[in-house]
Amino acid sequence: MDVIKENLSRLRVPGAGDKVFKDECIYSFDNPESDTGLYICMNRFLGVGARFLEKYSKRTDNRIFLHIKRTKKVVEETEVPEKVSRLAINMEGGFSTENKDQWIESTRVVVWPSMESFELSEAELPLQTQLSAAGILTAVSATKQAQVDAATGTWDGEVLVASKHAENLQQNPNPPQIPPSGWKCENCDLTTNLWLNLTDGKILCGRRNFDGSGGNNHALEHYKAGGGTGPLAVKLGTISRDGKGDVFSYDEDDMVLDPFLEKHLAHFGIQMGDCTKTDKSMVELQIEMNEKIGEWAVLTESGNKLQPLWGPGKTGIHNLGNTCYMNSVMQVLCSLPEICTCYSNNTFADRCDLQDPDSDLKLQMYKLCQGLSSGDYSRGTDKVEEAVLRDEGSQPGVKPVMLKNLIGRGHHEFSTNRQQDAQEFFLYLMTLIERAHRNSDVPSPSNLFKFCVEDRLECGGQVKYKTRNEFFLPFSIPLEAASNLADVEAFLQKKTEAEAKGEKLSLEDEVRHKVPFPAVLASFMGESIVSDIYSPALGSKVDGKQTVRLKTFPDYLLLSLSKYQVDINWKPIKLNVEVDMPEELDLSVLIGGGPQPGEDLMPEEEKPKEQIYENDAVVAQLMDMGFSREGCRRAVHFTKNAGADAATAWIMEHMDDPDFNQPLTIGGPKLTEVNVSEENIGMVMSMGFSIDQAKQALRNTDNNVERAIEWIFSHPEGESEPEPTFSQPTGDNHCQGLTNGNPKYKMIGFISHMGTSPQSGHYVCHIKDEDLKRWVIFNDNKVAVSEKPPKEFGYLYLYKRI
Repeated sequence: MDVIKENLSRLRVPGAGDKVFKDECIYSFDNPESDTGLYICMNRFLGVGARFLEKYSKRTDNRIFLHIKRTKKVVEETEVPEKVSRLAINMEGGFSTENKDQWIESTRVVVWPSMESFELSEAELPLQTQLSAAGILTAVSATKQAQVDAATGTWDGEVLVASKHAENLQQNPNPPQIPPSGWKCENCDLTTNLWLNLTDGKILCGRRNFDGSGGNNHALEHYKAGGGTGPLAVKLGTISRDGKGDVFSYDEDDMVLDPFLEKHLAHFGIQMGDCTKTDKSMVELQIEMNEKIGEWAVLTESGNKLQPLWGPGKTGIHNLGNTCYMNSVMQVLCSLPEICTCYSNNTFADRCDLQDPDSDLKLQMYKLCQGLSSGDYSRGTDKVEEAVLRDEGSQPGVKPVMLKNLIGRGHHEFSTNRQQDAQEFFLYLMTLIERAHRNSDVPSPSNLFKFCVEDRLECGGQVKYKTRNEFFLPFSIPLEAASNLADVEAFLQKKTEAEAKGEKLSLEDEVRHKVPFPAVLASFMGESIVSDIYSPALGSKVDGKQTVRLKTFPDYLLLSLSKYQVDINWKPIKLNVEVDMPEELDLSVLIGGGPQPGEDLMPEEEKPKEQIYENDAVVAQLMDMGFSREGCRRAVHFTKNAGADAATAWIMEHMDDPDFNQPLTIGGPKLTEVNVSEENIGMVMSMGFSIDQAKQALRNTDNNVERAIEWIFSHPEGESEPEPTFSQPTGDNHCQGLTNGNPKYKMIGFISHMGTSPQSGHYVCHIKDEDLKRWVIFNDNKVAVSEKPPKEFGYLYLYKRI
């Protein structure tokens, strides 16, 4: 008690601006439910695990902690768990990751290092101590809101949209009154898969599947026949009292939302408040099918009874709400010895940012790598039943909430709870890691993956070489090179004929393109046509031929199969394709040789003198609005004398620029450097462009995303070379600091995506375990021996130099 009284002035009550980290240790994934509980500093409000108390106390000189320990309460299961009926996470009818266990919580004030403890109700405990403890216990956790937000994210293959017909749907007068049960198709004897037309009240059966199951197409045929029928129908038996029901739009040919479903049903005497779901929804049927056949079953190996794994390097990561893309990338990265070695450096913990630990990327990477590699959060069968490990995954596993929040902070996509592209996440993570290590004594591990690309452009009989750095090698998939083209074409013809009849083919009959990897490599090595390239030899713009080779080969090479294309509506669609990726890879054919003897090198193009656009009348008009003369001159020039309206709009956008009122200077170095935001870089990269292209484009368009995308299309060669008076790196300088060696590799991991879009679906990863000589599947929190690693379905492949 004397120590508490001596340190009374250091004990604080959390204020409105204080973050209280009471859910998790800042150095590890220890929490109140861990064996030793969690210790909350009563001065800084930081959570500290028992094994880190000495480290923390020595650095901060804080010795008084609030100890929180939760013990699981044994509760008999009385409720029947609801069957998954929706492709969603932590939403009604969906997959639940919420912990429904009940806990008994105990709290005490603890003094370090004696570990003397006191009950909060103890009369001798000073009032300031009691107030501090009460404030910590009642404060909203710094990570709690982020966890809640993440847990409400959906996992929908296709997010439903409201039907265009819903608001003004015509419903026939004098409608039939629909009974609450006992339905039957009006054209046959089917009593299941029945659909109620929301316009005329007809009850008819649904579509016939190709194998003869399902309905008899009577609902579809009724709509096609016309005669006063409407475009929307609801599946009887899926209507529930909470206002939900499966609605299909024949006109839009898709499942839709009907925001006015309750009103539309009341027209037929159906009161939603009295309805009970009795039939399987369309999503539930799709889930059942996915569990048996198709891409999902193959990638998750759901047909096999997988042997769970645990211990060091076999720790699962909980899905925080559509974070499987992050989980898969982090598992692959943290499996690399170099990454683990880098982030096992105690400097990252000893010198971490105690003011804002959830903004310290090096600390969060240290924490995750240690958590995954130590085995501390992956108990074996000596403590956990094997059935629990198989069904629930690693015990207790890790939840990198702080890391997720840090990476998403300020990013327009990764800050949301929507599914994201694993490749984009990897690139953005590399950018953050490079920035975090910029002034660190520990070099960034990003150079393990970075390599130098050599672009060769030929036009007008001359050639030009340029180099750039990349983090992954993108391969397009030539579907025309599929070894089973005839089978694919026959399947597509059969599918078209079935859909014309209102039928659907079974997934078991699906035929995918099977493309051999040599064809993929040959396609990458081929020439691509680049339009509007200025040829000094011809003095005009012509089409050029471009080839890509590698100037360096990194220790770890990430390959990306471009399985997504853009349809006529500019929406990404996924190719249904298999590629037989080899476990060993020889990329000697991609070695770039630079300029060759006899080649006529393209001379450096002289930068034309920039034209100055002036218009005294417009300048005077703008000055009458109160703007400076130099600012108005800039507006006229940068809008190319397009008129007063365009110049005014430019002023509104740039009036806060630091050089707005400075004299207009054309040519030479720019007056100010454009600050390119990481958020805008991510937005441009999400369109499929590289990080170098994104930075160049934004730098040349005042950090404007829309203009940057246009700039890339109009500048296929990128930025013009800077003026020779400035010191600039040559092409070879791109190779400095990069790893390089033998271009022969072996596959050590791959990430697979299931679903129709990179913004939906689910990610899993497979990693080769050298000790087991087996592949291991990491499906969020579940870790198991892979029986049939689906290498042909991967999206990202990581190869290690042999």
